[in-house]
Amino acid sequence: MTDTASPYHHPVLAGRVAEAARAARRAVDATLGGGGHSALLKDMGIELLAIDRDPDAIAAGRARLGDAGVTYLHSPYAADPALEAIQRFQPDFILLDLGVSSHQLDQESRGFSFRPGASLDMRMDRGGPTAADFLNRAPEAELRRVFADYGDERQAGRLAREIVRRRATERFQTSDHLVNAIRAVLGPRSGPGDFARLFQAVRIAVNDELEGLERALPVFRDALTPGGRLAVISYHSGEDRLVKHAFQEWCRSCICPPGAPVCTCRGRPLGRLEPRKPIRPDADEIANNPRARSATLRIFHKAV
Repeated sequence: MTDTASPYHHPVLAGRVAEAARAARRAVDATLGGGGHSALLKDMGIELLAIDRDPDAIAAGRARLGDAGVTYLHSPYAADPALEAIQRFQPDFILLDLGVSSHQLDQESRGFSFRPGASLDMRMDRGGPTAADFLNRAPEAELRRVFADYGDERQAGRLAREIVRRRATERFQTSDHLVNAIRAVLGPRSGPGDFARLFQAVRIAVNDELEGLERALPVFRDALTPGGRLAVISYHSGEDRLVKHAFQEWCRSCICPPGAPVCTCRGRPLGRLEPRKPIRPDADEIANNPRARSATLRIFHKAV
């Protein structure tokens, strides 16, 4: 039996994911990470399509899982090659774990953490502009939008102005630059919770995470075979809100505009929530893996 936990990534809500996949034969792990969830699914005898935009994750997953029964694809899950591969694969279970892996967080050169001196990178695929590029180039209005929408920051406008003011004399290069800007706006009482929330907002912007999620969800739904399940683990209110609203809309029998005299839409639900309420880690899991504390799992069961 494959060990699901590893130094690379400890899988969140592993037991509930296994329960959701109990009848599956072909599954997609759309965010492979260190392969913890994939190892669980493989041990259940499920054929896998494992996808990740991070080449390090693909290499770590292949070393851990081997090639038997697993097909690997290096791609963002919302990119055309991945969406087309998922449709061809005809899965009856799809898992999307939106979290950053422990390996990515702990590897200082990847720039996902706010540890002193860490590089402002945050790219999941090592391609395109870095977090430093974003902070040094983005217009003030874009910075304000990111901190407000992705970071739920009430002082988003002040923080955006502070970043623009500071970058005029010194470019943002390390975590210290962003931490100091946050402290200047939020005051000396600001701490790790604020830094984590606002660094996450920058990461989401750098990797176009919400746009990709919105694009991929309906394709994942349509790619599932009848009776299949789509399970999404999110760690951010914006991600969870997007998933929640999509799943709720799919479960409605009518999506015509209010007041329409005659129903002209699909006239039936596309599936159901299973369970109806979101699933969150219990106290024991959070004690063993503190990074699981913000996880929310929602499962959509496609109609037969």
